[in-house]
Amino acid sequence: MNNNFEEDVVGDNHLNLSKRTPFKKNPFALSSEQKQNLIEEKVRDILDILGLDINDASIKGTPKRVAKMYVNELFGGLDPKNKPKASVFPNTYQYNEMLVEKNITLYSTCEHHLLPIIGKAHVAYISNGNVIGLSKINRIVEYYANRPQVQERLTLQIVEELQKAMNTENVACVIDAKHLCINSRGIRDITSSTVTSSFQGEFQKKETREAFMSYIQMEVNF
Repeated sequence: MNNNFEEDVVGDNHLNLSKRTPFKKNPFALSSEQKQNLIEEKVRDILDILGLDINDASIKGTPKRVAKMYVNELFGGLDPKNKPKASVFPNTYQYNEMLVEKNITLYSTCEHHLLPIIGKAHVAYISNGNVIGLSKINRIVEYYANRPQVQERLTLQIVEELQKAMNTENVACVIDAKHLCINSRGIRDITSSTVTSSFQGEFQKKETREAFMSYIQMEVNF
């Protein structure tokens, strides 16, 4: 198959071909500052090629702002130094039921068009002797979301990281998100969203899975 054709087909159809983020060899050879400097230079070239006046007061600082945003924010999850430390504690109070952290705000970036993915993640686990600080679940979601992503891979990476941190198979994740590469370009369907899920361990049992799904659909009025 022609390589260009294959790239177009995979990208336009938002296919997930790898469970792992596709890092190149030695991806951390450059410092954050070096990456920012190089990206700033390339963004300036892009704006110039598009025909914009890169010396205009409004645009002049754009390359630097984009470079900082890419390295420190949108794609900060590519740097292992930003990986959250999971605060895990013994389950001394013997809570053996499902714990659900739902409606976690999710911002990511589609790796095919570098456009936003915006939605909610719902994560649950059943303790196997340990519990985790609630905010760490949110931070794990944020860490893996802050890199070029496909939603299927993001879902699996969140589950695998929690399984590893808590030493349990009993983890589930559902993500419901809008992809601006679908909503704002191409088909321009502004009403559709994408739902992905991963149910592991006890969550593969029908009754456990259904209980989790009922929890994330609950509305609580305070």
